[in-house]
Amino acid sequence: MFKVIFHDQISSKFIQRRAFSSENPNPENAVSGENSQPIDAGSSMRKPISLWPGMYHSPVSNALWEARSRIFEEPNDSGTSETELVAKSPSKSRTSICYKFSSDFILREQYRNPWNKIRMGKVVEDLDALAGTISYKHCCNDDGSTRPLLLVTASVDRIVLKKPILVDADLTIDGAVTWVGRSSMEIQMEVIQPIEALRSNYRLSMQCSAAKEILLQVKLAEVVVGATNPSDAVALVANFTFVARDTKTGKSAIVNQISPETDKEKLLWEEAEERNKMRKKKKAEKKRDPENEDTERLNALLSEGRVFIDMPALADRDSILIQDTRHENTFICQPQQRNIHGRIFGGFLMRKAFELAFSNAYAFAGAAPRFVEVDHVDFFKPVSSNLSASAYYLWPGTWHCRRTLSALFICADEVDVGNFLRLKSCVLYTELENPAEPLINVEVVAHVTRPELRSSEVSNKFYFTFSVLHEAIKDGLRIRNVVPATEEEARRVLERMDAENSQIAKS
Repeated sequence: MFKVIFHDQISSKFIQRRAFSSENPNPENAVSGENSQPIDAGSSMRKPISLWPGMYHSPVSNALWEARSRIFEEPNDSGTSETELVAKSPSKSRTSICYKFSSDFILREQYRNPWNKIRMGKVVEDLDALAGTISYKHCCNDDGSTRPLLLVTASVDRIVLKKPILVDADLTIDGAVTWVGRSSMEIQMEVIQPIEALRSNYRLSMQCSAAKEILLQVKLAEVVVGATNPSDAVALVANFTFVARDTKTGKSAIVNQISPETDKEKLLWEEAEERNKMRKKKKAEKKRDPENEDTERLNALLSEGRVFIDMPALADRDSILIQDTRHENTFICQPQQRNIHGRIFGGFLMRKAFELAFSNAYAFAGAAPRFVEVDHVDFFKPVSSNLSASAYYLWPGTWHCRRTLSALFICADEVDVGNFLRLKSCVLYTELENPAEPLINVEVVAHVTRPELRSSEVSNKFYFTFSVLHEAIKDGLRIRNVVPATEEEARRVLERMDAENSQIAKS
């Protein structure tokens, strides 16, 4: 059981339906050869799963898409002109997702990984879906009228895990639009797991082997939150930037402005304004001096790599080349992976990238990784605005033909159904200064490939940081140093190190 809560007049509750549940789940009948009834695989009593957007995504993403559809259930073809804009407070777009992990076994199992931890990839997927829903709400006028906008995920700011997240305790994701430019919006979300839920989970788990770990997580959470606010612990904060485009011209479109009311809303607006200025400054610096590089630092990085290339028998056994840490995942984007608008949404890509990075770190370290952070993500590939004049609006089990998309909000992404997606990952470098907390930095590059057009473009670059469980370090696990073998690899390492140092300096 989970809830999607809109903090205004719209409020909905969603219960996940079990498509293959039996009306009489009797185990004896299931094994009896004579009395057992064959399972009906037909769709007469069920919605056709192959036409169910979200069936193969997180159930929370599916619920959010349902909520969007209800907001815009009857689009107005005339739309509202771009001059009819309104100023909305952040509270108008505020939305919460409540995960009842403590009581909903089915939901909990969908978010549990093999090490009894939370599947962070699915949480990131839900964050993107929530950000899209919040942007929808902000751009919708109070009277329900809409303008022809294409909402696009432009970037995701650095996400740092502040405290461990338990999969057996209830979880809440809360978010709202905090800043608006001319055609862009920043949506800030918080993942919250109350300290009391962790303590309760510990009391119920005293007899299990995970009790010590749960107690450790409770203590870590108390340190993060401090004595002033022990009730609600923020596990992570995520800032998504969306931009609006006109569906007909593809040009930037003006969006509803924001009117902060409370002191907290004003503070969040100021922080977001500062982040926006920093992004513009970095972009300008990159354009002025794109080939800036430190020759001495490059040579220092390459010195050990050259030993691997020229004298492999004499290379340091505690080091490894970047090229020897590579992993890859390729797949075709299937119709079952689309959202309600027939596109492959950004949260799906982020989850796939996270899962590949996690696997890469697992194979590299030889122990289960522990997520630390994901760095700033930019969506490089421009989104095509060539929308067809007619489109089919997909709803679970039914097809509704819409004459035009001009009155619909579409949360678009750069990958379509049928695209050949290629994800390439490697361990870019490791940080071994703190033996008790070694860091593994993994790069994932997403390529959108179209064999018919003989084209391949970089869609996204993701940078994840992992560590390993403390138990593995105590058992003597050692993380190897990673070195570049080419100048191109060395430049990438320096770029990431500089970006990391810049983030540390700001914090």
